[in-house]
Amino acid sequence: MALQLQTFSGWTNQFAAAVQSSASALLNFAAGTVLQALAQANASVALWFQWLLLQLLARTRASTSTGTDLDSWMTDYSLTRLAAVAATGNVTFSRFTATGTALVVPYFSASGAVNTAGALVQTADGTQQFGVTTNTSSGYWNAGQGGYLIPIATTQAVLPVQALTAGTGGNVQATAISLLASAVPGIDYVSNGVAFSNGVAAESDAALRARFALYMASLSKGTVAALQYAVLSVAQNLTSTVQVGTGTVTVTVDDGTGSPSGATIALCSTAVQAVRAAGVMVTVQGPTVITAAVSFTLTAASGYTKANMIPPISTALAAYINALPMGAALPYSRVAQVIYDATPGVANVTALTLNAATADLGGGAAQCVRAGAITVS
Repeated sequence: MALQLQTFSGWTNQFAAAVQSSASALLNFAAGTVLQALAQANASVALWFQWLLLQLLARTRASTSTGTDLDSWMTDYSLTRLAAVAATGNVTFSRFTATGTALVVPYFSASGAVNTAGALVQTADGTQQFGVTTNTSSGYWNAGQGGYLIPIATTQAVLPVQALTAGTGGNVQATAISLLASAVPGIDYVSNGVAFSNGVAAESDAALRARFALYMASLSKGTVAALQYAVLSVAQNLTSTVQVGTGTVTVTVDDGTGSPSGATIALCSTAVQAVRAAGVMVTVQGPTVITAAVSFTLTAASGYTKANMIPPISTALAAYINALPMGAALPYSRVAQVIYDATPGVANVTALTLNAATADLGGGAAQCVRAGAITVS
């Protein structure tokens, strides 16, 4: 049942009505009177209690709880929020002179343990720091020195790093990392040539609630919901489709790229095997990628240069196509709309084809459409 909430003026009016109904004479509640002050004081206290009640009710249901309150709800069911993932990437360690060797000691060991004496780098504003990670297969790795040894006459070395703070904050733009946060003898400056984009925030409240619903449905095991819950619990940003046959089930998994790694497929397969029904063979696979080759003729409006319009159009098309989830088709008509919206000055789009045809692409449950060649004439 919905609560009947009251406003400040509502509480004040109710106080005045209650007092007046018990009095034998007409009372004065005009501005500045003692009775009005009492009414407003009581209304303020009533609003505070009402707010406390709303906060309490919000925490008594998983659908309205947030943050740590939602976590405590899920803990009662042995379900935990998927943790944030730290961004990783490569940073170039450079020096002006290379007359001697330089040793870069990792901040993170191969097992993930922290060595506070290891090398740290940071962004120019100092908000994000990254520690050098251990990669024993690197050509610069020196087991005896316990770090990366940059030899004489070598002015640059590209080394792997990981954000100290997990989450999307570590997804920095190219060249954003430009400072040494710890002294590294023999190294003068650093820079990341490529943007970092693999940092992931902790599982959101909405995603946790959605996974909780699948979790409850999966307790019977062997169901479609159980298989999907198993996949979702492996890592964030995973999606899946389940195709059921006679004695066989095919689970298609995607991580948003259209080509999940073999390690991801293996982890999902292990999770799915733990909940499959006895006697049912389950296969876990990546999606079938359909490469969309887009071709069209562009007519620029008066005052616009076609050559300047092509890059933003190509970028917008690739971004739209690559963001399509698994199982979603690429609508033929939608492509033209993306072109028109990408940049001003598009007068007309003609001879538009997708893979040399004028029809939608993809749409199968196990298919992923991804951008291919974009040809503009």
